[in-house]
Amino acid sequence: MARRTSEGTNHAKGTSLLDREVAYRARPRALLLAVAGLAAAPTLTVPAVAQASTGGKTIRVGSGETLELTRTTRVSSLTIAAGGIIAAPEGHSLTLTVNGVETGGKLSELTDGHGGAATVIAPGTYRGAVVLTVAEETDVAFSDLVFPFRQAVFVDADGVHEDKSVPSEVRGGRVTHTHADDITLLSRGEAFNGVYVSGGADYTLRGAKIGFVGNGRCDFIGYGAAVVGTGEGTTLVIDGATIRNEGVVRTAVIADATANVVVKNSTIHCADGDSVPAEYPETGTGDTRYMITVPWMLGISGNVRATNLLGASTRASYINSSISSEKWGALSVDGGSKCTLTAINSRIANTGGEGYGSYAIGNVTEHFLGCTFDVGDYALIHWGSSAHYGDSTRAAVSALNDSLELGLTQAELRSLPVRPTVIDAGRFMVMWYAAGSVTIDGGTQVRTGKTAFVSKAVAGSVSVDGSRGASIEPGNGVIYQLMDTDRPSSVSVTGKPWKTEMIGTYTEPTGAATKSSTWDTTSGQSTDATASFTDIDLKGDFYNSVRGGGNAGLQGQNLSLTFARSSVRGVISATTTKHRVATITMAEYREISEVTNTPTPVVNNGVIVTLGSRSTWTVTGTSHLSALTLASDASVRAPSGKTVKLTVDGTPTAIEAGSTYAGALTLTVA
Repeated sequence: MARRTSEGTNHAKGTSLLDREVAYRARPRALLLAVAGLAAAPTLTVPAVAQASTGGKTIRVGSGETLELTRTTRVSSLTIAAGGIIAAPEGHSLTLTVNGVETGGKLSELTDGHGGAATVIAPGTYRGAVVLTVAEETDVAFSDLVFPFRQAVFVDADGVHEDKSVPSEVRGGRVTHTHADDITLLSRGEAFNGVYVSGGADYTLRGAKIGFVGNGRCDFIGYGAAVVGTGEGTTLVIDGATIRNEGVVRTAVIADATANVVVKNSTIHCADGDSVPAEYPETGTGDTRYMITVPWMLGISGNVRATNLLGASTRASYINSSISSEKWGALSVDGGSKCTLTAINSRIANTGGEGYGSYAIGNVTEHFLGCTFDVGDYALIHWGSSAHYGDSTRAAVSALNDSLELGLTQAELRSLPVRPTVIDAGRFMVMWYAAGSVTIDGGTQVRTGKTAFVSKAVAGSVSVDGSRGASIEPGNGVIYQLMDTDRPSSVSVTGKPWKTEMIGTYTEPTGAATKSSTWDTTSGQSTDATASFTDIDLKGDFYNSVRGGGNAGLQGQNLSLTFARSSVRGVISATTTKHRVATITMAEYREISEVTNTPTPVVNNGVIVTLGSRSTWTVTGTSHLSALTLASDASVRAPSGKTVKLTVDGTPTAIEAGSTYAGALTLTVA
């Protein structure tokens, strides 16, 4: 049987009030918390064989022993043998720092009674300024799990609470009830948080330097994140911060539960961890209680996203900042509803060749003004939202400053230069999995390696105003692809902690599509995918390959295109598509959304084109439509030296301005 002892060591008195054993709530409100100066990173020694004895300013916990610390303890050496346990009393947490760096924290299994959330101090020997902090537990519920948070600084409406904080983790700078300036937080353990602001607090974090290496646990609640702002009435401002994390779901910034989080003048980067827990399913899970890797059926890989926006009506804004992830995603909205994500004059990037700039789900609104995107795959993965890409004009930024309570001063507003948004996406600008809108205006430049806009059989809507220079340049010459979803589904599982595993496959349908007797391809429907273009010159193709006829529950879906004072040069047509492989599993995840098109007559995939005033379509190849309307000053042309001909239901028909045609339309170029 393990021998259980209890040990408490008196604190050495120093100049830092945070080091004294005084409950923070009992202190005067005006008290300022001074933190000792920055020290060099520690050297940690973990020998193959640990010692097993006790004495002096050292602690040694032998194999089979359990040592319970009842109070914060300082020693110069700590050794924990394999099979030894050092713990805090019930209702408390234990955190080890060495020379001001959280270390040794090791997550227990993902599936234990705490949802895999509890941490232990790993066996080994730790030397230096060793502090074992006993703090009041901070349990945070998510779904049916409870995560025992540990954090360097805990803040609520009453200010900083030392009894829930780990003061020895805070290096340099100054911490008060309302702000923290120039602090450094370093972690080499797992699932440790930096600054946790909650409960209606109004707090500012200035000049922070945060570097966490090691796995987090859940970015749907922020367990293991560098900074969390959560709770109704909470306002967290992060100014001039540098946050660089590395680890599985070791997220930089979390905004949750109706909080307002404003990040400005900051640099944020999160790199993938190299050690996913062994018990995690190889194909991953979509069960958000346990999900720690990106769902591969999005066509990307990775195990950390830099930020996440959660909860109801939560706001997160990034101003004059750089936000990047190695893979997965830079800016994410997930697990929330009616949230608002904003980026102004910021760089948004993936550094590992895969990933997205932003993710939008839950009727979120996203604003991107004057931003630069350099992303591996998608500027946006769209699950139902409203997104706007435009210039950071004085009027636009000022309006957001007021409506979103960004708190920018007049001097800050004046100092922000007016910039266009520039998007460089390795594959796609937008991929829609649910109905929602995208607006592109100002001088926004969109450059993609593959198709610009991809809608997976949903009412994806895009509006592009080129009057101030907005442009679309698809790398493969396809501007809009409406297609059936090729996303493999999650599969329900039993007998495991997670409810699903991503072991589904996609198999390409064979044979011709079956004509629906109820679907109207010649007039607009509420479920159409739509795109409108104003005052812009376009070069590229528009395709609709939705099979319909009852396939995936769809009788059909139309692609409705409207052009005003614009020119378009390319093919606009119903098509059939084909992937390079007939079956897509996790091994072929990069084949998702990758199709080739063959123009074919309309079946259930109507293509409705309206050429408005002063618009011209130069047809470069055979195009199959279901409806075509020309304004009195619009025209359909062929490339120089060629002619274009139209048949309607097989009958040759003249193309005349001011006319409307409906039926089986085929335009050919000779």
